[in-house]
Amino acid sequence: MLILNLETSTKNCSVTLSNNGNVVLCKEIAEQGYSHAERLHVFIEEILKESQISILDLKAIAVSKGPGSYTGLRIGVSAAKGLCFGLKIPLISIDTLTILARQISVESGLIVPMIDARRMEVYSAIFDANHHMIREVKAEILTSESFTSFEQTIHFIGDSTEKAKTILQQSNFVFHDAIVYPSSKEMSALSYEKFQKSDFEDVAYFEPYYLKDFMMTS
Repeated sequence: MLILNLETSTKNCSVTLSNNGNVVLCKEIAEQGYSHAERLHVFIEEILKESQISILDLKAIAVSKGPGSYTGLRIGVSAAKGLCFGLKIPLISIDTLTILARQISVESGLIVPMIDARRMEVYSAIFDANHHMIREVKAEILTSESFTSFEQTIHFIGDSTEKAKTILQQSNFVFHDAIVYPSSKEMSALSYEKFQKSDFEDVAYFEPYYLKDFMMTS
């Protein structure tokens, strides 16, 4: 079951070919300037060629649906929809913060993936140690009171950790600086699971999840 996974919601332009939920080949690059428009289709062509896979062998296209960069999401979703239209195959969408959360494994505590917006604003969600979402995706402004209602160890990941640690200073807060951007590698198992459930999007009407409203939360 070959699925092409596209992740373009942040500065990381990432493409992974997966087979039955396992990574076959991944190509990605994170640059300061968004190079998705130039890189994305090149990565797709290179992966298919190096894997000796015909584009006609693909059974679905999966795309990160957001939240994240407006430009990055538009490029990824446009490419995914174009491929699905042309190949007449299903479109699968996956929440960006769910993808990011899968990059870390913890025995206990909570996982909080955060994607940078601007100033002290972030997109975040909360997951338990089994990667189950226990608080939905929110746009919020970080304050010294954010997440202080939780007594468990909280593992923060994403491209907001540098600015977050300047204000989030509870003793149970742990910042994993090495985990910065979501990757299409983590989409492999998620997209396969959705395919098996026939959890598809309407290709004609699907739009990225632009989470724009920011609220003060704790």
